[in-house]
Amino acid sequence: MQSSLKVYNTLTRKKELFTPLNPPFVGMYVCGPTVYGDAHLGHARSAVTFDTVHRYLKFVSYKVRYVRNITDVGHLERDADEGEDKISKKAKLEQLEPMEVVQRYTDNYHRDMDALNILHPSIEPRASGHIPEQIEMIEEIIKNGLAYEINGSVYFDIRKYNEGNNNYGKLSGRIVEDMLSGSRELEGQQEKRYPLDFALWKKASAEHIMRWNSPWGEGFPGWHLECSAMSAKYLGKQFDIHGGGMDLLFPHHECEIAQSQASNHTDPVRYWLHNNLITINSQKMGRSLNNVINLQDLFSGNHDLLAQAYSPMTVRFFILQAHYRSTLDFSNEALVAARKGYKRIINGLKIAKQLAYVSGEAEIDIKSVDEINKAITACQAGMDDDLNTAVVIANLFTLLKHIHKLHMNTTYSAALGEDVFHRLIENYIAYTEEVLGLKEEQPEALNNLLGTLLEFYAEAKANKAYDKVDSIRAKLKQIGITVKDMKAGIDWAYEE
Repeated sequence: MQSSLKVYNTLTRKKELFTPLNPPFVGMYVCGPTVYGDAHLGHARSAVTFDTVHRYLKFVSYKVRYVRNITDVGHLERDADEGEDKISKKAKLEQLEPMEVVQRYTDNYHRDMDALNILHPSIEPRASGHIPEQIEMIEEIIKNGLAYEINGSVYFDIRKYNEGNNNYGKLSGRIVEDMLSGSRELEGQQEKRYPLDFALWKKASAEHIMRWNSPWGEGFPGWHLECSAMSAKYLGKQFDIHGGGMDLLFPHHECEIAQSQASNHTDPVRYWLHNNLITINSQKMGRSLNNVINLQDLFSGNHDLLAQAYSPMTVRFFILQAHYRSTLDFSNEALVAARKGYKRIINGLKIAKQLAYVSGEAEIDIKSVDEINKAITACQAGMDDDLNTAVVIANLFTLLKHIHKLHMNTTYSAALGEDVFHRLIENYIAYTEEVLGLKEEQPEALNNLLGTLLEFYAEAKANKAYDKVDSIRAKLKQIGITVKDMKAGIDWAYEE
């Protein structure tokens, strides 16, 4: 399938035609979690966004190497160069080895990503497993005169970097002089030559648990360094796409560019993609505001801000119904609406998979054929226009109208013609499952159980035992199932 995909490049601040370095191969790196706590709604938005990018690239026949890292060392509190490592702090609180904390929350993250139907990355490297690569990168930056060692720590030299015709701030649009005038001297920064210099390697204090040997003594790598080292190792010194949340744009991604330029003499990434943030009832999500909702809380309904539980696919649909660069506001009302929309789409998917073309003599319904063809074209156009999943969903609802018409009237397929019929079914299924990553949520035994119940329902109806008919309907309604009496027989659907 040919694609004219355009993506909004944060670096150039405009939409650009996506042209990979070595087609049909695409290299994509996305910042994964720092595993000191459970995944929350913000993690879900980034994961679903870049899973959709991954899916669509594969859908249009690119061969994707998708690297998503695990941060298990070096990410200090407040995303700063001073303070305690987030994982070490958690380990001390829970009296565990740091890698026990890492393993527990990595496993939990994978569990939640599987629930959201996120495709596994091609490679999932850990920062702690790539210390030699990070040390080697630091040595190269020092050799190029753009970093300095002091008291066992190594800092990136911003002034020298910018003097060399570079531009620290080009990704975020920040100006060094403005940042400097707005900065204040923080405790522990006195050893830096320049307040904006950032740590490539930090000397480990006596109480610091996680430490490695280096040419500068025992210490640990800076948070920004890991992504530069691991992306270069697995995708090369320059690759196609780097993704992450807007909250990582500065300083994390800005520092990645500087480090890679300083060591590899090239911009590391062609296209920088950033998803916007999630707000909670129009308020920024933050632990200090006590409004962070973990995914397990969402799935179980166990949170003060939740009126009920919401399934993983409801959450996925909620995220997909907005463009990834727009803000997305969580509310119970929004989740209830998303659940209804998801169920409508999945009911259509269930029907589409059961439909077969029925030939017959019928005049071609030109208006319907035109509407179907336009909706299918619009699905691809929406994805090609900076991955606009909201446009895809809107056009799936247009296609759904025709799927319901086919379900109610089998002769309608002849009015569409065989080619359009198959095009309708195939595209509805493909965009729902392959591109949007939506799937039916049901216990494995549900179909067999429903089949048995519907047999009892049909028997009761045939015997005019309407009290039993009503009773079966009511009990199924309690679990979100609607019985549908059709000319061709009895069917069921998820209650919308």
